[in-house]
Amino acid sequence: MQNRKNNNDKEGFGIEREPSVPHQAAQSAQKEKTFANINTKAFLTVLIMLLAILTASALLSFFIPQGSYARIDEKIDINSFTYGKVKGIAAWRVITAPLRVFASEESLTVIMISIFLLIMSGVFNIVEKTGGIKSIIKYTKKRFAAKKRLILCLIVLTFMAFGSFFGMFEELVALLPIVVILALSLGFDTLTGLGMCMMAACFGFSAAITNPFSVGLASNIVNVKVLDGMYLRVILFVLIYAMVCGFLLLHNKRIAASPQKSLTYESDRTKIRTLNDEKEDFTSQDKAVFKTYVIFFGTQLVILLTAAAVSTISSYAIPILSLSFLIGGLLCGHIITRDIKSVLKWLGQGVLSMLPAIVMIALASSVKLVMTESGIIDTVLHAVIEQLKNRSAFSSILIIYALILFLQIFIGSASAKIFLIMPLLFDICSALGISPNLIILTYCMADGFTDVILPTNPVLLIGLSMTGVSYGKWFRFTWWFQLAVFALTLLMLFIGIKIGY
Repeated sequence: MQNRKNNNDKEGFGIEREPSVPHQAAQSAQKEKTFANINTKAFLTVLIMLLAILTASALLSFFIPQGSYARIDEKIDINSFTYGKVKGIAAWRVITAPLRVFASEESLTVIMISIFLLIMSGVFNIVEKTGGIKSIIKYTKKRFAAKKRLILCLIVLTFMAFGSFFGMFEELVALLPIVVILALSLGFDTLTGLGMCMMAACFGFSAAITNPFSVGLASNIVNVKVLDGMYLRVILFVLIYAMVCGFLLLHNKRIAASPQKSLTYESDRTKIRTLNDEKEDFTSQDKAVFKTYVIFFGTQLVILLTAAAVSTISSYAIPILSLSFLIGGLLCGHIITRDIKSVLKWLGQGVLSMLPAIVMIALASSVKLVMTESGIIDTVLHAVIEQLKNRSAFSSILIIYALILFLQIFIGSASAKIFLIMPLLFDICSALGISPNLIILTYCMADGFTDVILPTNPVLLIGLSMTGVSYGKWFRFTWWFQLAVFALTLLMLFIGIKIGY
């Protein structure tokens, strides 16, 4: 992210002493880099990984025959599958996929996510340049330093609840920079901030209780009530919450004893040193800036909750939030500096610094496009359905779990996968004696947890880009925890079979 005082600091948030008057701030800011600055090495690493996955997706079309199910109102007729020929996808389709995705069926989603990311980057650059980050850190250190573990657990609970009850994930990434700032001010590292916000929201979405985009939609397709079987989903939520809090608290206990063990130690050390160089007094100017941004973020939270609660506008949550952030950020910047030209310049700097992330999002989204155009997704589904015949309930549910995990690599959308496979699974599982509630639980667990480790998920790329953390460091930080969660989900499936859930 910001690169100040130490040229090697290319991650996280850089906090710099603000000039005493707005005019000086504007002059100083012109010489600085933007709030969000994507590490070149991290960008190239993710780029190579995405290109490899895209190439692998294309190669599958040369070995797997095309096939298709008949569809009526997006629902599949399970007895209608027909095989086609093995037709490898044309090379030009693969090469142009990252561009054509902006004109595909997913174009609106890709465009809105891209705009959302650019606006967030620009607005948080304004927040930093106007002293917002400095004031938030000073206030947090003064008010919550003695209760930092409690604050961590409460923030994790809040984000998990938003995901579990309301199905909010992408929208909550808008609050990621502020959560990372809070984490740093409490003595945690950047990775902890990512865990408190992005991981918590994702795991809450996956440990769904009433999530309308997974539990709600799947319940409607298999004709059960949303509250049916909720008790086991509540148990899963509690267990996952305890695991996330324990994981983050153990991490911070370890790095408190040996700070060098933090993967973001070098960048965080520069930020902490900068903070220690500053006056710790919470001045009247800090207080005024802090109040301005408290009102700003409070307003955004109200808009976020309203968009989630009102069904008629819930599908427009991201564009609504993008617009409200843009207008509110510009207004706050103008109120603090009275210099709209500088505010617009800071906005532009933030937007430009995040453009490489759009390339990553386009590549990640093009993987699904290539798989769809290859015509092999239905063939994979048919092969799995055939494997379910004459198997035990537990082995069948494991195969279904593996299928959803496989599709998760190529199709990130929860609702898209539900429409694709749930009608097929419902008929087969009913014949095997597997209840709809267990199918829904299986789907939720397989669909979501890997969203924060698979590089084909745009939300993960957004979060890492906004905080300047490389994919490699994030993978090293979370891979063993993902394995622990995976083991828990398998245990939940086993228990579900045994108790006849």
